[in-house]
Amino acid sequence: MTERQKQILSAIIEQYAEVAAPVGSSLLAKVFGVSSATIRAEMAELERMGYIAQPHTSAGRIPTDRGYRLYVNSLAQAAEGIPERRAERALSARVQHGGLPERTIRNAVDTLVELTHNLGLATIGGQLYISGLSNLFGQPEFTTGNQVQQVARLLDNLEPWLREAAPNEPLSVFIGSENPIGRSAGVSLRAPAPAARPRPGCAAAPRRTPAAPPPATRG
Repeated sequence: MTERQKQILSAIIEQYAEVAAPVGSSLLAKVFGVSSATIRAEMAELERMGYIAQPHTSAGRIPTDRGYRLYVNSLAQAAEGIPERRAERALSARVQHGGLPERTIRNAVDTLVELTHNLGLATIGGQLYISGLSNLFGQPEFTTGNQVQQVARLLDNLEPWLREAAPNEPLSVFIGSENPIGRSAGVSLRAPAPAARPRPGCAAAPRRTPAAPPPATRG
């Protein structure tokens, strides 16, 4: 993949995350200062490689799970060694000054929801704490009943999965079909990988917004 193709893919992902609509060549041509024909040729190559797709004839392009994966991996590599960001400092402050462990976890999840405008979850004393449902279901992807049912089924299966999550292990981003508990739900999770011991905390978002701050952990 050329450097320009990487930049075009990033632009498609970021624009699609913003407007939840296929991204056309004319918009990208203005961004990159080249002709629409040049952008269409690059998009055709990205589509051939499986990083973007055309939902229907005459539409723009949307990212695929493979495209999101490349984008998230590149963000993770770029973030290595970067000082703590403002959002992460806000989350750390809520955790450090939350008081009782249960309140600390709730504060951290609520902060995560405020920062991402999506859904945050954690297990507290064996119970599932959920915040931000209205954020998740207010996204354009969830205007149809079928999509809402798929996400509701994911949430039904989430608590036992969290109980098997590895404690104090690096967090993973599960994008779309990579999601181990809801491949057809059309959402991404940032959560610990399954293991033998419980660790609470994950964030759920529409598949088009997979790169969120880390979720809360047990105090």
